[in-house]
Amino acid sequence: MTNENPPSLILQAVDALQQHDRRRAAALIREDMRINTAPGHRWRSIGRLCDTIGEIDLAIEAARRYSAEEPQTLERILHYWGELAAYGRADRALEEVKRLPENLRTHPGILHFRGTIASQEGDFSEAEALHREALEKAPLAPQTWFALAMIKTFKPDDADLAEMARIRPQMEKAEPSVYARFLYALAKAHHDAGDYDRAFEAYSAGAAIRRAEEPYDPQKNRAFAERLVKEFTPEAAQKLTPSGCASERAIFINGLPRSGTTLVEQILTSHSAVSDGAELNLFRAALIPTGDFSFSGALSYQQRAQGAQDPWGELGRDYLAMLNARFGEQGRIVDKTLNHARFIGLLLHVLPKAKIIWLRRDPEDSALSCFRSFFTQPMPWCWSLEDIAAHFRMDDFLYRHWTTHFPERILTVPYEELASDPETWIPKILNHADLALEPQVFEPHKQKRTVRTASVAQVRNPISPNRIGAAKAYDSQMNAFRKVYYAD
Repeated sequence: MTNENPPSLILQAVDALQQHDRRRAAALIREDMRINTAPGHRWRSIGRLCDTIGEIDLAIEAARRYSAEEPQTLERILHYWGELAAYGRADRALEEVKRLPENLRTHPGILHFRGTIASQEGDFSEAEALHREALEKAPLAPQTWFALAMIKTFKPDDADLAEMARIRPQMEKAEPSVYARFLYALAKAHHDAGDYDRAFEAYSAGAAIRRAEEPYDPQKNRAFAERLVKEFTPEAAQKLTPSGCASERAIFINGLPRSGTTLVEQILTSHSAVSDGAELNLFRAALIPTGDFSFSGALSYQQRAQGAQDPWGELGRDYLAMLNARFGEQGRIVDKTLNHARFIGLLLHVLPKAKIIWLRRDPEDSALSCFRSFFTQPMPWCWSLEDIAAHFRMDDFLYRHWTTHFPERILTVPYEELASDPETWIPKILNHADLALEPQVFEPHKQKRTVRTASVAQVRNPISPNRIGAAKAYDSQMNAFRKVYYAD
């Protein structure tokens, strides 16, 4: 007989998650929070666990407790505020900023945070003023140069561009991922100024840093896609018991990054029946009981859930509960989570009334835009044109499969046609989502809402075809993409 203490509740939660029991993991974390109320460093890793399982309120509370550890530091406080903003609660963070003494409100880090929120809300003049004030106090802040570059259009004789080029050698001393962010800012400035060779050099240098930190395995991802397509057929799907979750609340937008998904999100959220939307990544959390999200994993979950009255409906209701925690219970919600292509079969099974709007864009324009974007979430395939091409081929493979088997539930929207003829395509989009036509949806740029994607500045402009053919400026550099994407 041993006298060993049982594992902590958090370790039990981790074990539950390894057993694909999301609900039990959440319950154990909630109990740990009830018993252990003291702040401390441990809450940061617990917050990441809460985010993984889609428990937004628990993640925010964990971040708050992490920030309250003594002695309090600006880094921990900004982490908490960043979590609030990420979960749609930036107003709470800004209220806390207002209560700070004046000398703290003008700290470079807090100025940067305030500028970022202003930018996400579309107040670019306020955002620029705050970022410039931050740079006056901390002129070698790579993150702030990046934030400023994302909302500004540079000209060849731009003083900011000259300054960024001047301080580049000093920025090289920064931590690699931070320096990479600065390189993307500098590249964007060169791009705006029409110096595409210098832009590509800076983008490539930044991407090389990111690629070293986030290696990509195209063979592994292709193998998963091929297995998914082989297993998930309409005939095989008959083995899954029907779902009783009849909700139509979520409107799903799918597509590669930089393919127009944020534009469609902005159009839909302009509608009076739609409350909000974002890249949520919550349906993936709801599918945790299926293990690796494969069809065989789905069958395994169904076998374990024998005796449950509505096992697939339970997953749907878990997802809806997560939506409620993020947005409240009113209105329809746009979910434009990236990488849903891997989950389409299970998504449409769990939510039998759900509809998907799938954006498709010229692959070279989309590839270049991905290469030029500094994604903060894990996107390891974005750091070389060859990897982007391999990922695009996999996405095309999944697109052909899902649209073949679910033609009535997936509306394909060509970005070029939407941008050139919104009067034709917006009604099609609304009709697919079962929304009545309203005049304001044709002017989505006028809507005031928070946008956290790389398209934060673009969606504030009227719908326009002026980004069609953007890759032509980098024609020779795009050969690396073409050799892989168009290979037999």
